[in-house]
Amino acid sequence: MTKNIKLTNWFIIIFSSIVISAILWNTYIFVQNFKNEERNKMELWSLATIELVSAEGEISNLTLEVLRKNTTTPMIKIDSDGSIEFNNIPDLDINDTIQINKLTEKFKSENPPIEINFGKERISTLYYGNSSLLNKLKYYPLALLIIAAIFGFIAFLFFKNSKIAEMNKLWSGMAKETAHQIGTPLTSLMGWVELLRNKHNENDYLNEIEKDINRLNVISDRFNKIGSEPKLENKDISNEIKKTINYLSSRLSKKISINFINEKDKYLAKINPQLFSWCIENIIKNSVDAIKDKGEIYIRIEKNNSKINIYLEDNGVGMEKSSFVKIFNPGFTTKVRGWGLGLSLSKRIIEDYHSGEIKVLKSELNVGTTFLITLNGRK
Repeated sequence: MTKNIKLTNWFIIIFSSIVISAILWNTYIFVQNFKNEERNKMELWSLATIELVSAEGEISNLTLEVLRKNTTTPMIKIDSDGSIEFNNIPDLDINDTIQINKLTEKFKSENPPIEINFGKERISTLYYGNSSLLNKLKYYPLALLIIAAIFGFIAFLFFKNSKIAEMNKLWSGMAKETAHQIGTPLTSLMGWVELLRNKHNENDYLNEIEKDINRLNVISDRFNKIGSEPKLENKDISNEIKKTINYLSSRLSKKISINFINEKDKYLAKINPQLFSWCIENIIKNSVDAIKDKGEIYIRIEKNNSKINIYLEDNGVGMEKSSFVKIFNPGFTTKVRGWGLGLSLSKRIIEDYHSGEIKVLKSELNVGTTFLITLNGRK
């Protein structure tokens, strides 16, 4: 199916290119034919002028009609004795030689001058420019190209948005299916834990099993919320971050420490606890992967007017500046293992569901990286 879509897209591109090329070529031919027609008209006007000057008796109606009908083509006629006549050029001062010289040069660049030989050593040179209609036709291909470019850009955006919508639908469906698949064994596990608890009341291992089962419930709930509008609640961000740190700390290497600077301060904002915690967890895990052996992760919160800024800083391997934006793209990863979805999901959680912003604030190779999450705080 994907192959057929690609072939269809290529067919549309090639067919559109052929149609546009054919229109441009025919427009060029039409402009050249129209230009030749104007040339013929001016040559006929020159002959009519010779007949008018040479006539000793009555002038034919055809000659007068030819001279009278030329109302569109701008022209300047300069006689060998220096006398000047012009037609269809409004606001031209016959005594302004500079303006006349500019116009004759312009007309020469548009059309070759026509020599009018009246005999008896009297020769005039006719300079004529393009009519307003011809000038409009000259710019028609450019206008066509601009319109084609606009339609091409619109088509590109359409295909791009369609692909993004298709990918979003795929990820949403996969997330919901994951939640469904996890939910079935979870129900069974909770039943078994309850049975074991009744028989072994003092078994501490059951408490740890229950923690992990609850964790699976949280994961299932997170995936289930992808693709649907989550419910936002007024929560203390510090408390939610603390919960995430408490869970991860016992499951990370003892060589990596997570330091939460604002542990006792309260920062209220409208969030979805499960999704917000997922976002923080993804960034912490990203920092852990960036720390090769021993390191530290610092989390601090600052309030700036109605905005709450959350800084997550590590002393890992860092990244190039060119990766600051790409790191949030689905599938982009610098790790050998992984699908590159964690930070992409985090971006969607913060920006789409919480109307906030997430970005790489700064990063330096072999020094570390700082992420910044900005949320709308509660006044």
